[in-house]
Amino acid sequence: MSTRHDADRHQLTSAAVVVGTDGSASADAAVRWAAETAARKGRQLLIVHGLDLAVSRAVLGTHLITVSSVIEAMHGHGDRILAEARALARDIAPDRTVATELSEANPAKLLITLSEGAHLVVMGATRGVGTLAHVGSTLLAVAGHGHGATVVVPGTGEPTHRGGPVVVGADGSPVGEAALGAAFAEASERNAELVTVHAWSDLTMGEYAGSSYLEIPIVDLEIAEHALLAERLAGWQEKYPDVAVTRKVSVAGPREQLADWSKSAQLLVVGSRGRGGFRGLLLGSTSSWLVQHADCPVMVVHPN
Repeated sequence: MSTRHDADRHQLTSAAVVVGTDGSASADAAVRWAAETAARKGRQLLIVHGLDLAVSRAVLGTHLITVSSVIEAMHGHGDRILAEARALARDIAPDRTVATELSEANPAKLLITLSEGAHLVVMGATRGVGTLAHVGSTLLAVAGHGHGATVVVPGTGEPTHRGGPVVVGADGSPVGEAALGAAFAEASERNAELVTVHAWSDLTMGEYAGSSYLEIPIVDLEIAEHALLAERLAGWQEKYPDVAVTRKVSVAGPREQLADWSKSAQLLVVGSRGRGGFRGLLLGSTSSWLVQHADCPVMVVHPN
């Protein structure tokens, strides 16, 4: 069961910016970022809160009076959380349609469902914990199983939008290709420099031109990786000629490189899985670590 509030008597489009909130400081940071993004992109904003009543009912059992009173209190609390989040968003984006939705569903399932039609889904992360305060696994579940793009905003207390480049992890995989497309679009829209970071750290596993990486001199390997990156970027640079691109190729691991860039970037873009990821693993180890520890918002992009 879902209840949509404050829709301003307008029908929400299927391409709204969707943000989840639970009233925490990290969720407020996500609401601010989502409102700023909706204003910049000219899109509507939908703020949602999931009550996860199935868990509450299971805990309370068959005591109907208790269940009824608790559920009523949870609804009231959820309404207050959404009202405060809406007021925060309207202060930032007064010209945008801001709707709210209170749902009895599990927060992760709610956001994953909404991600099918959203422009993007936004969540907040508690620094050092790496989870959305709704439920411990919400952040990783939505980032791993959501559709399209999911943005995780760190609850560091710093401005949610800042200067600096858009930085994308480029690994040469089909999933990485989707991340490149999203990164070029974001850099163009923000009039920002795009830094493409291509790092390899699996030298004992990888091959190039049929030879083990360990058999290739590092200098030759770096030349080959630069050529691979240039090939991957060529089509996107033709599509977005306004975007200034800086290429970075390193033997260091992608996690370390991207984490360092997150200290100065305004947005970090990664694919949902890396070049060496397992097909059944919907969120790769690098992406999973970055959404929990990066110093700037992280966009996780799933292939279409």
